[in-house]
Amino acid sequence: MQVNLTQAIHYLQQGEVVAIPTETVYGLAADVNNEAALNKIFAVKQRPANNPLIIHIASMHQVTDYAAEFPPLAKKLAETFWPGPLTLVLKSKPHVSAIVRADAPTVALRVPAHPLTLQLLTESGLALAAPSANRYTQLSPTLAAHVEASLGHDIPVLDGGACQVGIESTIVSVEGDHWQLLRHGMISAAQIVAIAGKPALVTTGEIPKAPGQHLLHYSPNTPTCLFQETEALMGYAKTHPDCAVLLIGDVSPSFVNGLKALTSHCVQLAQSPIKVAEQLYKVLHQLDELKAPAILILLPPSNPEWAAILDRLTRAGYRAPV
Repeated sequence: MQVNLTQAIHYLQQGEVVAIPTETVYGLAADVNNEAALNKIFAVKQRPANNPLIIHIASMHQVTDYAAEFPPLAKKLAETFWPGPLTLVLKSKPHVSAIVRADAPTVALRVPAHPLTLQLLTESGLALAAPSANRYTQLSPTLAAHVEASLGHDIPVLDGGACQVGIESTIVSVEGDHWQLLRHGMISAAQIVAIAGKPALVTTGEIPKAPGQHLLHYSPNTPTCLFQETEALMGYAKTHPDCAVLLIGDVSPSFVNGLKALTSHCVQLAQSPIKVAEQLYKVLHQLDELKAPAILILLPPSNPEWAAILDRLTRAGYRAPV
């Protein structure tokens, strides 16, 4: 059910959930101070209660409304990357709902870089808890139509067009002058190092809770098989005809032509992490809708610039046989 900005604000202020656009993926939002509304997020998504939510705020000046500490390093990261696809995990103030924190002592915060949602946050005066607007562990939505396909037409959706970043935010925990990378995103570890002036903390202690850490996540309904080598993918395709195929990176035209002789569903994405991230979930949604026997994915190179893409694909193919 598509709604306009005024209607979205009304629903949120009345304690309802609303799917909202961000630059990363669409989020299923609720007023962070309304526990009944927060519980609706978990019910609609079928999300376990031990998985925390990210609070979306309009400005970094609101951080101290929810975080007990805002260390200088966290401020530097916020000044550099907000609004944008970076989530900061900080020590929480006691009043922040345990539902949002999943009973952890920390809280996750970010300022999204989508003009419509920033307007929503500003005009409503609300801070919004918002995980991705899809069933738990399934493919994240980057279009309003993806939300409706996953959650049904009764969920209000504020349509802000296609998400420009296309995968979930980088999550960084900051305590004092130390930081940890909790989830890869399109803001890379190298970019964090450049601002922090030091590498991530290596610890054997307890890692702060963060969204997106389930081994099976970001998954199509179709079994998804991952391949690092073209020969292995081709061999599998020959014995499993009519599979859908996604190629990421630079492959020879002869290899592509050989695959197209086996399947009519072969998509190739560019040799660019930024462009692949923007298109990844949209393409996976399209391939999933084909209801092919399997989706075969040729993985990009295993290097730092592809870390976020590899993270999503590894979780998407966690249970699939090869």
